[in-house]
Amino acid sequence: MSELIKNVAHSTPFELVNLIEYEKGKVASLTFAQKPGVGITLFAFDEGEGVNTHAAPGDAMAVILDGEAEIIIDGKAFTAKAGEGIVMSAGIPHAVKSITRFKMLLTVVK
Repeated sequence: MSELIKNVAHSTPFELVNLIEYEKGKVASLTFAQKPGVGITLFAFDEGEGVNTHAAPGDAMAVILDGEAEIIIDGKAFTAKAGEGIVMSAGIPHAVKSITRFKMLLTVVK
């Protein structure tokens, strides 16, 4: 059977936050799964970077692993820092901006 989760060793403990590095002036990403019903991606946002307002076809849960982010959902801004998470509901406009450089694990369920 082919692996459903890729880009990470199976049956071996790992530190999620260390699987991706910050890149100057960029949003770096590492995809673990991208299937019709689910997407799991690790992101590293450099300071000053973000994702413009958009709506996702499924519920999106962002878990901040390092740093601090501003998450804007339907026009309302929330601050999330390392150890915190937030859910962005399907079809609702949202955006992500860095307050400091930050890393997050994003899971989208459709």
